[in-house]
Amino acid sequence: MKIAILSRSRNLYSTRRLVESATQRGHEVRVIDVLRCYMNITSHRPTIHYKGEVLSGYNAVIPRIGASVTFYGTAVLRQFEMMGTYPLNESVAITRARDKLRSLQLLSRKGIGLPVTGFAHAPDDIEDLIKMVGGAPLVIKLLEGTQGIGVVLAETQQAAESVIEAFMGLHTNILVQEYIKEAGGADIRCFVIGDKVVAAMKRQAKEGEFRSNLHRGGSASLTRITPEERSTAVRAAKTMGLNVAGVDILRSNHGPVVMEVNSSPGLEGIERATGKDVAAMVVQFIEKNAASGRTGTRGRG
Repeated sequence: MKIAILSRSRNLYSTRRLVESATQRGHEVRVIDVLRCYMNITSHRPTIHYKGEVLSGYNAVIPRIGASVTFYGTAVLRQFEMMGTYPLNESVAITRARDKLRSLQLLSRKGIGLPVTGFAHAPDDIEDLIKMVGGAPLVIKLLEGTQGIGVVLAETQQAAESVIEAFMGLHTNILVQEYIKEAGGADIRCFVIGDKVVAAMKRQAKEGEFRSNLHRGGSASLTRITPEERSTAVRAAKTMGLNVAGVDILRSNHGPVVMEVNSSPGLEGIERATGKDVAAMVVQFIEKNAASGRTGTRGRG
């Protein structure tokens, strides 16, 4: 097969591993900088141009689109879909998962466990908003934040009110969530491919920090997950319409709750913690499912 990987750099661990695995399995692979693509959008013959050449003949495309380039990246991916190229994750599913508010609403509609979450616009509603999520301590999140950036733990009512007021004053959209204290600064990253959790790791925040992201200095270790956690992760990915996803789960007193569904999960942490060749599993999934023209939104909303 001829496979395109949409990535800003071939030196990134995840991109490099996907290239290695696909090449070892006999595929022709090319890394394409999504921001250097430009498109001819026509009803008869849509095309993608890249550094002066026309891209054609690709059987599958693997999107590794960073959050900062979601709009342009998904536009390019959509163009590949229009040309009949099989996407590992579809453009509409990536857009859906990147919108934190929309994704939580969709997960809620499917009855998937979530932290109590509030969303408001007017400063006059702050006091009631805090009460609605169970009071302080609570977590305040920027809707556009990634890798733990823009996530604040407010330990007192006064701190919560001050931070929320500050964000609202900047006309920034935020979510307010209950703080799952019993999780102890740890979460579970479930790597979902198709309808299976193929690998799982426990991420533990460093001392004095509540965010468990590896980019924030957290550590990763192999963990066993329960059947309920496994089912929750698979259902969350399916609700987003994602074939491949990193589903972040907290262990709460009322069962597993989903924090986020990541449409471009990194491979480095999960492969090192579990010792599994996750990149090869991704390529194997493409081999089984790639077929010209086989696109169409798997999820809804």
